[in-house]
Amino acid sequence: MRSLISILECWRPESPPFACVQLTTVRGSTPREAGAFMLVGQDWQKGTIGGGCLEWECLQKARTLLNSNLPSVTHDVTLGAGTNQCCGGQVTVAITRAQPNIVDTLKQQLHNEKQTYPTLLMFGAGHVGRALAHALAPLPLNLVWVDPRSEEFGAIPPGVTAHVSSQWEHHLAALPAGAGVLVLTPSHSLDALIVAAALERDDLAYIGLIGSKTKRRRFETGFRAIGLTEDQISALTCPIGGQTVRDKRPEIIAALVASEIVIKLIHRKSGA
Repeated sequence: MRSLISILECWRPESPPFACVQLTTVRGSTPREAGAFMLVGQDWQKGTIGGGCLEWECLQKARTLLNSNLPSVTHDVTLGAGTNQCCGGQVTVAITRAQPNIVDTLKQQLHNEKQTYPTLLMFGAGHVGRALAHALAPLPLNLVWVDPRSEEFGAIPPGVTAHVSSQWEHHLAALPAGAGVLVLTPSHSLDALIVAAALERDDLAYIGLIGSKTKRRRFETGFRAIGLTEDQISALTCPIGGQTVRDKRPEIIAALVASEIVIKLIHRKSGA
């Protein structure tokens, strides 16, 4: 199924009709935030307004709208016993037939949201790197993936920018302040060079390095030898993914690291 933005980009007035179902107002505890939307066709749906009975009811209302001559309807819902959802909040839902102004507004909304996404620069396309690329691709990130070995990438997930390159200095220097770096190369020497340069910047929100506590201790000794301060060294996350689960399968590591990146990079401003 295509992404929300590709559906909107491909829409034309003569295209098969679809409706936008959007939360315009939320009060109290609700399953999604104001502005969240889904697109609904006669036999397809993309996106979500939070699931449950609210979404199911709005899905039916959207398809009813598509079978009528109405341009839009508004639906007010209290998420209580009457809707078989116990969130307790209230939402106003606008259900609108696709038309040029609606489509343009939604495209601009998605563009504006993407502009707020943090950038994560990931070095390494080995087993864990590939698992991480697929785990991170759906998240609100600008994921840039770098490795000099073109054959190692495999299928690159949609939305991920991949570079076959050994010029790690160039990619690191191009990172904006507040970005993140994740280092998973097959070379410990290269790992050390990249991490040291990342720590020297002092403006990155997340610096992660795959490896053990022993690897970290050895790297710390080298970092002190080249003059990095204790504050700079403390910014390093290694091992990545926490230590609550001891499981070295790439997919498990990727799931744990993805959670860490949500907390330390994507939601760092909210203090989550």
